[in-house]
Amino acid sequence: MREDQQKSMNGVHISVPDVIRKKRDGKELSEQEIQELVDRIVSPDISNRAHDSQIGAFLMATFLNGLTNAETSALTRAMTFSGYTFQWPVEWKGTVADKHSTGGVGDKVSLVLAPALAACGLRVPMISGRGLDFTGGTLDKLEAIPGFTVLLSKEDMQNLLATVGCCIVGQTEDIVPADKLLYAIRDITATVEREELIVASIISKKAAEGLDSLILDVKTGRGAMMKELEQSRSLARKMVNVGKSFGMNVTALVTDMDTPLGNTIGNALEVAEAIESLRNEGPDDLLTLTCITGGHLLFSTGKASSVNDGKSQILQVIKDGSALQKFQDMIVGQGVDNKVAQEICFGNIWKILPAAENILQITATSTGFVEDIDPLAIARGCHSLGCGRTKPGSPVLLEPGVILKKKLGDAVQSGEVLCEVHHGKILASDTHLNSLRNAIKVSPNQIKLRSIVVDVIE
Repeated sequence: MREDQQKSMNGVHISVPDVIRKKRDGKELSEQEIQELVDRIVSPDISNRAHDSQIGAFLMATFLNGLTNAETSALTRAMTFSGYTFQWPVEWKGTVADKHSTGGVGDKVSLVLAPALAACGLRVPMISGRGLDFTGGTLDKLEAIPGFTVLLSKEDMQNLLATVGCCIVGQTEDIVPADKLLYAIRDITATVEREELIVASIISKKAAEGLDSLILDVKTGRGAMMKELEQSRSLARKMVNVGKSFGMNVTALVTDMDTPLGNTIGNALEVAEAIESLRNEGPDDLLTLTCITGGHLLFSTGKASSVNDGKSQILQVIKDGSALQKFQDMIVGQGVDNKVAQEICFGNIWKILPAAENILQITATSTGFVEDIDPLAIARGCHSLGCGRTKPGSPVLLEPGVILKKKLGDAVQSGEVLCEVHHGKILASDTHLNSLRNAIKVSPNQIKLRSIVVDVIE
């Protein structure tokens, strides 16, 4: 058999160049053709040069011509079953749930939500990712906790879900391997933003988790992958439709990312804020979005009589400390020493987390109200200090970041601190500071705040 061919299940040979040519010319691919292409992607028998070239050509043809709904569903299904899929005990039926965010500035909801849901009786096998470009990664943040491991065996995951109710882990080599290979090439071929490819990437991983219910947080605005509201709505609709084809209850929230979420941006700083939120001492916007997201999941799984009832349950387990206890149990189950976990959850957080050597303050030059905080400018500044990576696999710094001392709409006096810049190995330059200073605008007039949840798509 030629290298550019694979044999389908019914004995028909399919030429991969012909499949690429068909998509290049704007024609619809059959489910069988997509399955054969995905089989090729994960095949260990293809030379890297031919393999990467053909995947890159298919991705660009898809980026330019798009995929139909049928093609998107077929690609998602083929990717999902390209590796291992979880099968949970039958008595867990209806209780396995997860959340996915398309990524934003200061978004640490997962760190608060997973243990809160576990405290409400759900099981949350959260498979998360690392940051790339300006968006922070949940796994990078959690690794600021000494001893925390994101690598668990499938058996350890199931044990942790049985005893604690939640885990936050990385994607292993045998879970949706087609996605890992496709994403690596999407990143270097400028094809990341195509809606249908985003849908297939996200939903395939969640379908492989064996979920009953899924909540999607689709960000919109300057600090989001999708800048325009209609773009975000379109992506949300497609993810909901494809997710439901797997039998999952799926709801998408379109949420505001025109300003950072919470007060902190940076790996260790965001972990600290998440723990403060679990202590019921966190910022209002983070708590609000956590409760709304959790409320929808509890309602969709039948654990709550309404979304508002679900929101009340999430707030209650945060207030009574049971969500914080679940977080402690989870990090101990993922390698953290018991005494370290006790200190970080119930003692002095900064005795444990790595802290920056230097802190600079940016102050207001006029009196008024905070009119704007540009999330992308803040994120870029943090990225330049070492918070993020420029290519997959490169290291990130845990200590640096920004703490916002004033939020959108807050009153400000001239000379008051607007934000703190935490830095260490990479010192904050005048360029960094000017960029961060210009990201926060003070005006004489108070602005009207917009709702954090812009739309709900069910």
